[in-house]
Formats: sequence, C-alpha cells, structure tokens
Amino acid sequence: MFGYIAINKAEMKFKDFDIYHSYYCGLCKTLKSDYGRRGQMTLSYDMTFLILLLTGLYEPETKTEKVNCIAHPLEKHTARTNLYTDYAASMNLILSYYKCKDDWNDDKKKKSYLFAKALKPRISELKTRYPDKIRRIDSDLKKLSWYEQAEETDIDKMAGIFGDIMAEIFAYRKDEWEDSLRKIGFFLGKFIYLMDACEDIEKDIQTGSYNPLREMFFQNEHFDEDCRQILTLMIAECSREFEKLPILLHADILRNILYCGVWCRYTAVTEKRKMQASNTEQTGE
Repeated sequence: MFGYIAINKAEMKFKDFDIYHSYYCGLCKTLKSDYGRRGQMTLSYDMTFLILLLTGLYEPETKTEKVNCIAHPLEKHTARTNLYTDYAASMNLILSYYKCKDDWNDDKKKKSYLFAKALKPRISELKTRYPDKIRRIDSDLKKLSWYEQAEETDIDKMAGIFGDIMAEIFAYRKDEWEDSLRKIGFFLGKFIYLMDACEDIEKDIQTGSYNPLREMFFQNEHFDEDCRQILTLMIAECSREFEKLPILLHADILRNILYCGVWCRYTAVTEKRKMQASNTEQTGE
C-alpha cells in the first residue's frame, strides 16, 4: 500500500528531479543509519513527499552531502537531510511495522511476521518518542483490519480510516498549519487506499481476498473511469489544502506530484487492464 505518491519524471525539470532524488536518497541513508538494512527496506516515495512538504513549509536547515549506495555503487549521489527526514524515517518504520503485524494477524503471511519481528526492537525505541502517534496508528490499523474481516462494503468508511492514519503522520506538530497538514494527509491516505484497491481488484477476486471495490467492479462496466472520478475528488481536496499553505520552496516539485505524479500508477494499471481485455477479445477466451 505504498509508492503511489511519486513524481511524473517526464513532466519535471532536470534540476527539480535532482532535488527530489536527493531527498529520496537522504531518506534512504537515514533509514539505514538509524534502523539498519531492515529499516532501509521500508523506503517509500510517499514519505519523500512528506519530507518535501514539511521542508517547503517550515524551511529548516538542510544538510547536503555526496553519498554512495548499494543501488549505485560506482558513483556518488547528492543526499539532503534535515529534522523532517528523521521524522519521516520514523513514521515510515512505524507504518511498515504495524502493517506487517496486521498482515500476519489477518492472513498469516510468514514474510510479514518475520519482518515485523525484525523491526520490533526499533519500534520499542520509537514508542518513547512518539507514543500518541503509535497508539493512534495501531488503533486505526486494528479498526481497518476488523472491518476488512467483516467484509465492510462502505468504500468511504474504509478509505477514511487509512486517511486518519496518514493525517496523524502528516501533522508534525500543533501549530497554525496542523489542520491543513492533517487534511492533506487524510485525503492522500484515502487516495492511497483506494488506488491500492483499484490496482489489486482482479488479484483479490481471484484469491478471495478482501477488496472494498469488489461490488463496484462486478456491477459497473465503467469501473476504471468511476475509480478515477473518486480518486480525482480525493486529490482535488488534497491539492486545495496544499494551495492554502505559504510554500515557495520546492513548490514546483510538490505540484508535479499532486497534479500529475499521483496518476502515473493509475495510468499504468488501466492501460494494462485495457491491453489484457483486448488480448482476451482477440483470442476469444
């Protein structure tokens, strides 16, 4: 349920891509230094967006350095880090841990159990730093799991619970910007949850796994377009709140993500679905 809040590289200036990539590298570096290789494995584009958003809003002192990494061992890359990189790394680890824990409880996925077990010592440390956020995230994920087990069909309710989780993560501190940050996180969370359901619908039907869009898929021949309309509403609300914030630093990168980057996966998924449908018609299967 991660990786949807990314850039559209084709629509981005080279200098902006370099800046974006440097924050992504900074997050990767921080996850490794603070939480080891296992922490590094939780790296996501979604938390890179959070770093850029908080950096653009609060404009903290940011460290820039050249680093090596396993992915690019032959050349050094620029990495940017600040206090929001540390925060995003912590939130990323917390969210990954509780998601794996719920996957084990719900579906007995051994891989999720082992990964959650490996991350648990780090979570114990973070509980002293972010007790309220961890309590809220854990509670909401349990609620989400309960409704999934009950085969809840209310799409807005299900997406809203994950929206509440992301709202808690985006609200870095209590100040005049908290309300807008919570709303941005809330609508992005709903978008992520619904986009994940849209992408996995065929697989979930085949395996018998829960998917809140199941009824909509069977009852509507315009499933992809209806999904797009719902997703558009989520991003429109998110973007409206973003434009209220006094952000100049990295604003072009953030707009690239909100106005076109978030649609890259949707476009890829729907194009693949159309191609499969076309192939099926041609073969008569």
